[in-house]
Amino acid sequence: MKILVINGPNLNMLGIREPGIYGRATYADLCDMIRAHAAETGTEVELYQSNHEGDLVDKIQEAYGKIDGIVINPGAYTHTSVAILDALKAVAIPAAEVHISDVDSREEFRRISYVRAACVATISGHGFDGYLEAMDLLRDNHEG
Repeated sequence: MKILVINGPNLNMLGIREPGIYGRATYADLCDMIRAHAAETGTEVELYQSNHEGDLVDKIQEAYGKIDGIVINPGAYTHTSVAILDALKAVAIPAAEVHISDVDSREEFRRISYVRAACVATISGHGFDGYLEAMDLLRDNHEG
């Protein structure tokens, strides 16, 4: 199984950005954790991060016909991007939405997710482990 893990704006700043919310582990730490989990489970994984909405849309479109599942943390674009929603719907690749923090317990605007409508699941507030849970969920659904 091939999984694409997409991270949106400011996730490259993990470890620096609001450590009280996101912790002190870095984006490199997250990538290492995802790669290790993929190796343990026999999953092929590609990691991608961009601060630019159009780049995220392009990456989703490029996945068509090549990727079996998408784990996506759109960052702030979760709450604003119809373009990312439309890209996910267009490629129809099973996707899981992930958020490191519990977005439903934060500011009101963070409770709105446009991408959720194109995802098979949302995992929120489980820290970095949420990415691994999303990978497992997609893999189990793909195999089952």
